[in-house]
Amino acid sequence: METLLASFGLDDATRLGAISRSAIHIAIILAGAWLLKLFANKGIRSFRIYMTERKANAHERQRLETLGRVFRYVANVLITALAGMLVFTELGISIAPILATAGVLGLAIGFGAQSLVKDYFSGLFLLLEDQIRHGDVIEAGGKAGLVEEVTLRYVRLRSYDGNVHYVPNGQIDTVTNMTRDFSFAVIDVGVAYREDIDEVIAIIREVGSALRADEKFRSIILGDADIAGVDNWADSAVVIRLRFKVVPIEQWGVRREFLRRLKIAFDARGIEIPFPHLTVYAGQRKDGSAPPLRMVSQSA
Repeated sequence: METLLASFGLDDATRLGAISRSAIHIAIILAGAWLLKLFANKGIRSFRIYMTERKANAHERQRLETLGRVFRYVANVLITALAGMLVFTELGISIAPILATAGVLGLAIGFGAQSLVKDYFSGLFLLLEDQIRHGDVIEAGGKAGLVEEVTLRYVRLRSYDGNVHYVPNGQIDTVTNMTRDFSFAVIDVGVAYREDIDEVIAIIREVGSALRADEKFRSIILGDADIAGVDNWADSAVVIRLRFKVVPIEQWGVRREFLRRLKIAFDARGIEIPFPHLTVYAGQRKDGSAPPLRMVSQSA
């Protein structure tokens, strides 16, 4: 036995004891890292479940689930890295060169994949700040559509015509959310200059009240029509602007139904909805007379 220990340079009892203590320390470090991972994952999961039970919104629950996965991954990486450094220290291996190498490697990877890193960091803050939810209608990165998926890497949008857009989070510098908490159905109504504006506004209020009283729209429209008044003197019309406060994502349906009903009301009251006209002048004949003028209708 002494010969075997001597061949490995372990004939010194003190050195053998030090190796035994190091092995015990390493086992304790690994066991501690495993327990710490277990407690961290369980704690994050329990906190997510606690927060999820307090959120009735399905979008909030999905957001919390995504953030829970991110935090579990980060916790596991940090615990593993810390345990690895402690083990190397116990083995007598200097971690300074390893850290230096890791720093150079991380710098190289950072330069090569900086857009990817930017995507993940931007995605993390998008989730933390709750800027985008599944089911929202947004405009981001030059694209607009219904949010179908939000990840740390990208946001998936589906436009009205069915096209799917994958917008990397790193390219999103401004988010326009059209359906957060509530929406406004903004409507511009154009009437002829000869019409009585007060009468037109009264008809608009009447149609708006009837629309809000409709059983189909009663739970969608959150208030009476907010009429701003005359907004513009256009080339062939006086433009009156109004809006309805509605539940999220219903502004387009309310706008279409209101315009349909308003057209019927205007036709019944004889209110003119102007459209551009073009007067064609054919010039003079040789005898000095002129042909009759013709009014040619031209749709807008």
